[in-house]
Amino acid sequence: MNGVHDMGGMENLGPVIPEPEGEGFHAAWEGRVHAMSVASPTRSNIDAGRHQREKIPGPEYLAMSYYEKWFRGLTELLVAHGHATWAEIARGKAEPGFAKATPLLRAEEVTPRFMRRGSYVRDGAAPAFAVGDAVSARDLNPHGHTRLPRYVRGREGVITALHGAHVFPDSHAHGQGEDPRPLYTVRFAARELWGEAANPRDSVSLDLWEPYLERA
Repeated sequence: MNGVHDMGGMENLGPVIPEPEGEGFHAAWEGRVHAMSVASPTRSNIDAGRHQREKIPGPEYLAMSYYEKWFRGLTELLVAHGHATWAEIARGKAEPGFAKATPLLRAEEVTPRFMRRGSYVRDGAAPAFAVGDAVSARDLNPHGHTRLPRYVRGREGVITALHGAHVFPDSHAHGQGEDPRPLYTVRFAARELWGEAANPRDSVSLDLWEPYLERA
């Protein structure tokens, strides 16, 4: 999806300010938003959640903090799936007579859920490319979710690693199944991305799914 969230290579967005290690949240409400997203009855996956946040209009997106975007995406998904109305969210209370649902995740289960390690590795088709192959990132302009950054589209690189088949986010975000596809690390020379002004010794490595690539 071509939106303001795809900021790779963009300028004049201000400095990147490092944050202290080990501080996951700036305030208690951010932790609650994170927990509510994990326990959401929409059962939306991580890719669907990302796509929902990508749909926030650009001016609003740029004015929001990280977890404000998460809260916005969560509330929109809750309304879209019929679990709440905007009036209920504004009041913080359910409508009288609203059916009480069984919680998807109890309070005591939140920490173990966060601590459990997940994986997107799946069985899938044999890879079409091998380490050392020269490839080009396809010049795509999708309306839906994608993990192919805009700044690398149409650029040539070399495959440096193969990671097996992983859940394909472009399908997963839209309820079209996991559709596992081979995942590669592709190295792009800085000058291929940024032109002759870039340092010839620099490069950028990206993990890219096979549908994003074609032979150079």
